[in-house]
Amino acid sequence: MLEKYFSLKEHGTTIRTELFAGVTTFFTMVYIIIVNPAILKSAGIPFDQVFMATIISAVIGTLIMGVFAKYPIAVAPGMGLNAYFASVVGTQGLSYQIVLGTVFIAGLLFLLLSVTRLREMIIIAIPNSLKYGITSGIGLFIAFMGLRNSQIIVPNDATFVSLGDLSSPIAVLSIVGLFITLILMARNVKGALFLGMLVTAVIGYFFDMLQFTDVVSTPPAPVFLDIDISGVFSNSLYAVVFAFLLVTIFDTTGTMIGVTEQAGLMKDGKLPNAKTAFLGDAVATTVGSLFGTSPSTAYVESTAGVTAGGRTGLTAIVIAILFAITAFFSPLISAISGLPSITAPVLIIVGSFMMVGLSKIDWMKLDEAFPAFAIILVMPLTSSISTGIAVGFITYPLLKIVSGKWKEIHPLILIFGVIFLLQMIFFPTN
Repeated sequence: MLEKYFSLKEHGTTIRTELFAGVTTFFTMVYIIIVNPAILKSAGIPFDQVFMATIISAVIGTLIMGVFAKYPIAVAPGMGLNAYFASVVGTQGLSYQIVLGTVFIAGLLFLLLSVTRLREMIIIAIPNSLKYGITSGIGLFIAFMGLRNSQIIVPNDATFVSLGDLSSPIAVLSIVGLFITLILMARNVKGALFLGMLVTAVIGYFFDMLQFTDVVSTPPAPVFLDIDISGVFSNSLYAVVFAFLLVTIFDTTGTMIGVTEQAGLMKDGKLPNAKTAFLGDAVATTVGSLFGTSPSTAYVESTAGVTAGGRTGLTAIVIAILFAITAFFSPLISAISGLPSITAPVLIIVGSFMMVGLSKIDWMKLDEAFPAFAIILVMPLTSSISTGIAVGFITYPLLKIVSGKWKEIHPLILIFGVIFLLQMIFFPTN
């Protein structure tokens, strides 16, 4: 039955291969079960709530991707967006319930875009320089968060930030964990991020920095509808909604194209079952917000499973089942997420992964390079992804117009630029 439904023979794969591919992808991205609660806990969301919300959104999104779209792609709360969520709560003094409201609205808009051609239109309209700038800016943003959490970088009244005390236990363990993980990755060890966290946790345990009493327990009861939608409008958080929406669209669309191309599933440059696949992250984002987590995206770690031979949705189903099983390990994961030295190296390394697009920006063309540079600069310095996006969308059409290249501006970009300019002048979010 499985062989027929997923056309395993036609894709040159077997049930055993798909199972192994699913396990491989799961272990390369299971770190999100630890990192996401650790980040959103800092925003005030109870650990158990984020823990279950992370699992619920991952299971739902990945099952949609596997059962209906039949792709070997995993979906889970995205890195970068969780950090942005925490920064919005921290810098603007908002409750996490209000920010969850922005995620919910972004999720509904995401659903609307996913069943129409609007999603494709937005992707086409936004120039590559802005796309690469946004991705790279988020990379610096979350890498900085990792350095800060690890106490390698600390606040300084004179210079804003400075090097911390590298002899402190947290900093020492963070640096050790970082180099262990880098060595594993340099040696092309599968699941290096997860294994690096595991080794760091063991070291922390033996040095009495990590304590836990239980490993397995009954899954925590999920919390439903802990959101405040009215607060989104009373606080004019439209830029935050747009930031969540835009970054999720870029992240997921790019990942799906990359993974399906690697798996040989693209047909004549087109993505079969594209609308169904797009619904995976859209539904996961919407449902996840109702339970207490940031937006979900397709995971580039899915390429690990494709490399292992995964070619169909059966791979994704295996991943979803494994995520569901982790719900029984909340005591262990709670203890691990409470030690920043374990999660900080992942933030730093994932941040470096997101810088790859910089090489594709034409730095010799000011009207292409400066908007990307502005995004990359502003995001980490303001701790705001939405502000970085706004600056990029304002400067890009402005420079094109004064350069006499106004015909290169897509109407949507001009509209977004005007909206962002008005928002920053009359409805500042900071």
